[in-house]
Amino acid sequence: MSNSQLVCIVDDDPSVRDSLSLMLGLKGFDCRTYASSEAFLSSPPQRPACLILDLRMTGQDGLALQQQLKEMEQSVTLEVIFLTAYADIEVMRQAFLNDAIDFLEKPVVLPRLLEALEKAFERLHTSHQNQTVVKGLELLTPREREVLKAVALGLNHREIGQLLGISPRTVEVHKGRVMEKLAVKTLAELLRLVMTAANNKAL
Repeated sequence: MSNSQLVCIVDDDPSVRDSLSLMLGLKGFDCRTYASSEAFLSSPPQRPACLILDLRMTGQDGLALQQQLKEMEQSVTLEVIFLTAYADIEVMRQAFLNDAIDFLEKPVVLPRLLEALEKAFERLHTSHQNQTVVKGLELLTPREREVLKAVALGLNHREIGQLLGISPRTVEVHKGRVMEKLAVKTLAELLRLVMTAANNKAL
């Protein structure tokens, strides 16, 4: 487990914070603990993280914090796992509408928590890839974007040249610049990136 995976534990019960931090720390996670929603908001993480939120806390509860984070413009991506001793269906429905990863009952069963964390970090990884694609595409010139779309259609240099009215050599130069700007080294990587962009309607 990479210690770059940040877990933020927000719970007003110090015994829960300490036990979760200890268990997850032994599994290699980088853990930070907060005694309240307000404490978290006053010192939020500066890199992507998974939040383990207690549903019912003194002050702002976990559901309200999740909603506030969703409405705020976040500079980093956060995923949420809820912990609760009791929850009704409507509360769980609202949490999942706001893209919660999972709802886990207290006392926490470690394998279930680790499974939820795996899902959370998979989603964070996908989100990071999507952001990288969008930023890279913003660097492309209109001609480079045309070449990229033609490559995605499976056309070779000669066919792209005929389509765009440029020489195959010029196509090769544009494709090289596209790959450099998108930080890919192979055609397979480029095609995978194009598929990601198309799925997110970024291309």
